[in-house]
Amino acid sequence: MKKIIIAGGSGFLGQSLISYFLPKGYEIIVLSRSARKTGNDHLRYVQWNAKTLDIWMTELEGATVLINLTGKSVDCRYSEKNKAEILNSRVNATKVLGEAIQACAVPPKVWMNSSTATIYEHSLKRKMTEENGKIGDDFSMNVAKSWEATFYDCNTPKTNKIALRTSIVLGKNGGAFIPLKNLTKLGLGGTQGSGKQKVSWIHEHDFCRAVAFLLEKHETGTYNITAPNPIENKRFMKTIRNVLKVPFGLFQPKWLLKFGALIIKTEAELILKSRFVIPEKLVNAGFQFQYPTAEKAIEEIINRH
Repeated sequence: MKKIIIAGGSGFLGQSLISYFLPKGYEIIVLSRSARKTGNDHLRYVQWNAKTLDIWMTELEGATVLINLTGKSVDCRYSEKNKAEILNSRVNATKVLGEAIQACAVPPKVWMNSSTATIYEHSLKRKMTEENGKIGDDFSMNVAKSWEATFYDCNTPKTNKIALRTSIVLGKNGGAFIPLKNLTKLGLGGTQGSGKQKVSWIHEHDFCRAVAFLLEKHETGTYNITAPNPIENKRFMKTIRNVLKVPFGLFQPKWLLKFGALIIKTEAELILKSRFVIPEKLVNAGFQFQYPTAEKAIEEIINRH
């Protein structure tokens, strides 16, 4: 039986991957803060602290793939304490997984490590591909750079490595879409800031399919995991309103977004940064998106029972 290890698999993306791979006959082991039983013989939760080697590392033996999603959510205020936690949670987990792979007699065939499409600079016009994207220099981008550097610095010669520069993942049961949907229902789903900033996104099902595709094709290296059609914020919010049949959305100027972010303890950058990210390598490798447009993706999520 093929075995998948998902580190940090208790969140939205981990649960999406479990829902996708479990019916396909995989055994799935989730490395989580707490061990728990699931009632399914093919799904187990094993405790780890994402910092130190322990009994959990034996689970990696003979695995088909290790997928690391571990990291503190960036949906918080960027205080010095939170910034340190955002960086350290990513770097430390990646480092210890690399050490665990090195200690395996039969290491995982593939190691996929999360990264982020936020590694690229704010861009309204320049398309950020893996080859020609401009990587910038601020807190978020430097976290991404350190994360990837730690990943590629781990010496795991028998394990293929893939870094997943993932955009906003749209799904029904978690992630960024739920608050956007709720705001829209309250009449607050209007243009945010200038509305010209590009939103790079991917449907949760296409995210899982892209992971499976890269696995099956034996690909290696860094991939943008994002839909091929980024969309302006103005159009993105209008699409959500149209699908929800909400006729009106209050415009939210930049100052209001910054004030609101302060109140709900997050950062306005998450909405105001323009992410014009293109999945060039994925498309060139032959991947076909089921949800290539925001309209199609949002309709499926809203109308899914």
